Amino acid sequence: MMDFSQRLQQVAANPDSLTQIGRGLEREALRITPEGGLSAEQHPVGLGSALTNKWVTTDFAESLLEFITPVSQDVDHLLGQLGDIHQFTYSQLGQENLWPMSMPCFVGNEDDIQLAQYGTSNTGKMKTLYREGLKHRYGSVMQVISGVHFNFSFPEAFWDQLFGEQEEKARQQSVSDAYFGLIRNYYRFGWLIPYLFGASPALCGSFLNKSSSPMSFEKVGAGTYYLPNATALRLSDLGYTNSEQSSLKIGFNSLDQYLDGLKKAIRTPSEKFAQIGIKQDGEYRQLNANVLQIENELYAPIRPKRVALSGEKPSEALGRGGVEYIEVRSLDVNPFSPVGINADQVRFLDLFLTWAVLSPSDPMDDAELECWRDNWNRVVLDGRNPDLQLKIGCNGERLTVQQWGTRVFAELAQVAAEMDKAAGNDAYQKTLSQLQAWIDDPSLTLSAQLLDQVIAHEGIGGVGLSLASNHREALQGRDYQCYNQQVMMQEADDSVERQQEIEQADSLSFDAFLDDYFADIQ
Repeated sequence: MMDFSQRLQQVAANPDSLTQIGRGLEREALRITPEGGLSAEQHPVGLGSALTNKWVTTDFAESLLEFITPVSQDVDHLLGQLGDIHQFTYSQLGQENLWPMSMPCFVGNEDDIQLAQYGTSNTGKMKTLYREGLKHRYGSVMQVISGVHFNFSFPEAFWDQLFGEQEEKARQQSVSDAYFGLIRNYYRFGWLIPYLFGASPALCGSFLNKSSSPMSFEKVGAGTYYLPNATALRLSDLGYTNSEQSSLKIGFNSLDQYLDGLKKAIRTPSEKFAQIGIKQDGEYRQLNANVLQIENELYAPIRPKRVALSGEKPSEALGRGGVEYIEVRSLDVNPFSPVGINADQVRFLDLFLTWAVLSPSDPMDDAELECWRDNWNRVVLDGRNPDLQLKIGCNGERLTVQQWGTRVFAELAQVAAEMDKAAGNDAYQKTLSQLQAWIDDPSLTLSAQLLDQVIAHEGIGGVGLSLASNHREALQGRDYQCYNQQVMMQEADDSVERQQEIEQADSLSFDAFLDDYFADIQ
């Protein structure tokens, strides 16, 4: 069996393997008033339909925007598209701004958060009802925590180099197996991402359940709490997690194992969620009382994905065609970037995910997975502590974050050299050199930079407002790079027409629509 370096040389023999990577971004951001309060306004009319606009939609709430780029093979083009979408959005926001952090700090109470609305179609009503269920299960405040999702796929040239010529079914199996190997290595080493790019070291007191939290928070200002060495509290138990899911054993050793676990999860009744009720006084409160209402409710830092056909569930798409790409879900919003992420972060993810798929990746049982999850938890709560030690799997050996990081970075340097050679520049090596300094010095990480500002401003609010204002100026002062105002307005108008067509095409009552949708899990 070839080792990492040999596999890297094999794929690097064709430069297209490393220059034609597919990437897409999804960034979430809350709309806020000039004073820093949560917007009470409906989704802006000028942005078109949240159900059908391909670039701008909403996530959990009317005030929680989500920006979606198409797939791109060029890092600068990808960020240019995301910038254009932000720029157009600002042209439709009036005096409102976008909150620049993952953790909100200005939600008065749950009732201030209006669930996202998608029109009168059965599809639109189901999306809102799913969010109603999330509200009853976990609370609305937890659901407006924002993040950035990174979608990533290797080109066919990569698989050709790695596997040679194969029949379609064999290639599908090989690719799925390789992506699951990547996912296992992501669980093993992906804590590097919150260490470097976590940007939620502090939060508001409303997120703390002080009676059960054993954590020793420090306080600054009127109500901001922080852990001195935390990196990404968004990924901790204080953020959005589903304790009901902890009993589920969803494995990542193969596509079949993953799908079996997922199907069990959406069929397993929950006593806790049954107490909410599915209907009350004739009004739905959730889609069902199972551990997961639908597959998207699964909390995971990384997911295997395939573009679904019309009417197809995510698991059905995976079962039909295998894994097409992976979705990285453990990125905090970068508060120092107007679009929530920058080029160095994208390039690091390119390097890390390429390394993860080429490195050996043994099968992982439930016990090992829990040991790696423990490492993640240590990093999100105490990752900048220079004395913090992480376990290697479940055995007794331990290394510090810096020792672990240096080991991984030595192999990432090989990937960077090959990627730069293929592209004819040194962009990846420059990124890695900068981030190596962050491994050596935790005070350079995003969480450390942000916490310094939070403490200086005596709370999250002042920092957030200042950054939001700066980002607004930067976005409004730039020129469109990939689209233009007319193209964006046309998509908004077209999206309204598409929503109307969907609403007019409905032939079933909502009850019958839900019965049909969940027919296979009754």
